[in-house]
Amino acid sequence: MPGNRPSPRAVRLVWNRREAPASPPAVLHLASDTRPTSRSAATGDVYLGDNLAVMRALMPALEGRIDLIYADPPFNTGRAFAARIGRGEDSRKPSDWKKAPGYGDRWEDPAAYLDMLAPRLEAMHRLLSPTGSLYLHVDWRASAHARVILDEIFGPDRLLNEIIWAYHGPSPIVSAFKRKHDTILVYTKSRRYRFDAEAVRVPYDSATVRAFASSPRAGFGKTPNLARGKVPEDWWYFPVVARLHNERTGYPTQKPLGLMQRMILASSRKGDLVADFFCGSGTTAVAAARAGRHWLLCDHSPLAIATVYRRLALEPSRPGFRLWTTRSRHGSATLGPHLRWRTRGRSVEVELQSEKIRGARTKVGAEINLWEVDWDSDGPFRSRSRSVRGWRSDALPGLLRHTFTRPGQFQVAVRAWDSLGRVHTARRRLTIR
Repeated sequence: MPGNRPSPRAVRLVWNRREAPASPPAVLHLASDTRPTSRSAATGDVYLGDNLAVMRALMPALEGRIDLIYADPPFNTGRAFAARIGRGEDSRKPSDWKKAPGYGDRWEDPAAYLDMLAPRLEAMHRLLSPTGSLYLHVDWRASAHARVILDEIFGPDRLLNEIIWAYHGPSPIVSAFKRKHDTILVYTKSRRYRFDAEAVRVPYDSATVRAFASSPRAGFGKTPNLARGKVPEDWWYFPVVARLHNERTGYPTQKPLGLMQRMILASSRKGDLVADFFCGSGTTAVAAARAGRHWLLCDHSPLAIATVYRRLALEPSRPGFRLWTTRSRHGSATLGPHLRWRTRGRSVEVELQSEKIRGARTKVGAEINLWEVDWDSDGPFRSRSRSVRGWRSDALPGLLRHTFTRPGQFQVAVRAWDSLGRVHTARRRLTIR
């Protein structure tokens, strides 16, 4: 494997690796540009496609330039995870939830799982800057194997931390201790890594504060700066998203925002580039945007990308971003019958008449959660007006308006995202006098 080669006596992981099929770099197509205003800067990029092919496509421009990578790959659980797409459901009755396929985590055997993981970790190592860090998020199934692979790629001396994320939650286990933690392995590209201790300090425990208040000998002669707080230990407690009502998107295995914020604040600076190649619901983008970082996301699941897109549209800071796909065409032209157009002089209204959307046959009905308009479409879709449904809201505004500043012929494009992650489009040519 490439990277900082360990010494000949270092431990290596050997498994029956299959010859990987040729995986050329993806051909990337700019599908859309979403910004609050025409003068806003794009601070992020979202890629829909296989992350290994996307990373290889990004290599010429970004090799050695990404400052922080968070990776939350499948854990080899043997399960298929479903996403919740219903609204107003009783959280105590999972059997009644409306669901859609989220992502699969089934592998032929442990070797097949490692065949997937290893080349992606190698690509991430190449993309990291000389001062960059990788946070690999796994659980008890994969942590031991992943650590040996990372030792070989980065070098065993580049392990910075083995972080334990602990959490509470129900569990059916009665024959062993309940498994309620994940492991986050932190590796640095070199000895010149970034770590901002001041950005992640937390208050001392109240018991510690009381102990020092009661006796000057509490710290065996050492008195900490209690007002300043402390650098967190390598075990972290954050509630799972199921207990965080305001963060839930319905996408499976979503990680809490606080967890991502701590990593980003510790291992990157404002203006740095943060990447997540197994992005899921897009928590990394939200945390990075709020912290003033540039960001890059990738996922192969259309439902994941639809969740990310909707989440960014609902983000109060309204970050500007671009969407890239590995297909030249994004979406199907099925939206036209759902729209009504009205033109009055230079003012145009587009009305969404039905939120129920037709498309490929599926066991689960779909409805539109977000729709948007490009009022002058002459290339990649530019989202200039949009309507989006909140995560726990029934309302989806069905009218979008625009006033043209000049007469002429305009191609207007409309795009809608449904609850199954599908994209639907319509186009209309207008003459404005």
